[in-house]
Amino acid sequence: MQLTHNIQSIEDKISKACARAGRNREDVQIIAVTKYVSLETTGRVLQHGLRHIGENRWQDARPKWEAYSEQAIWHFIGHLQTNKVKDVIGKFAYIHSLDRLSLAKEIDKKAASLGIQPACFIQLNVSGEETKFGMSPQELPSFVEQLASMHNIRIVGLMTMAPYEAEPEATRPVFRELRRLRDELNRERVLGYEIPHLSMGMSNDFEVAVEEGATWVRLGSTLVGKE
Repeated sequence: MQLTHNIQSIEDKISKACARAGRNREDVQIIAVTKYVSLETTGRVLQHGLRHIGENRWQDARPKWEAYSEQAIWHFIGHLQTNKVKDVIGKFAYIHSLDRLSLAKEIDKKAASLGIQPACFIQLNVSGEETKFGMSPQELPSFVEQLASMHNIRIVGLMTMAPYEAEPEATRPVFRELRRLRDELNRERVLGYEIPHLSMGMSNDFEVAVEEGATWVRLGSTLVGKE
């Protein structure tokens, strides 16, 4: 019952945020972040019709993936070590944490061997927090130029994590800046194609993120709880 209530509450909040921003509700997708919950809870999430599942670490995700691999669309949202690429590519449709050239090269290499083209988000540390992963916005243009020659990676968007704020409104500049950076990349068309998505917004601040253009929100505790 709690999960049903949570989903209804989140749907209402996203719909209202879209209305305030003049957006269509269909333009925002929910990723259920199940890293802190059990195999059984993950199964209940899928039974409620939420197909996009986000995990941070392969070793934690593995039993869930083995149980529900065909029922879900898998998103890797945590920091990805280069030596773990072999475990993730081919299982996760989306990688939200592409943040350095060495990782891009390894993803490109592994994807080529499998004949696939995983969808990747470039992770940016917009806020500049030392505790967060992601490249600085200043590094983005040259990084994208180097990605242009990697034909087994499809860049679908940018991702960021805003600082935790007691007042979610304080996160707005971070989300607004990520959208600006995405729009700038699209104007320059370095990759030769448009980058449509923004992966931003978590349990504490997703309404603000939606108002600022999020197309994917990553929701853990407010959606699935912590068990």
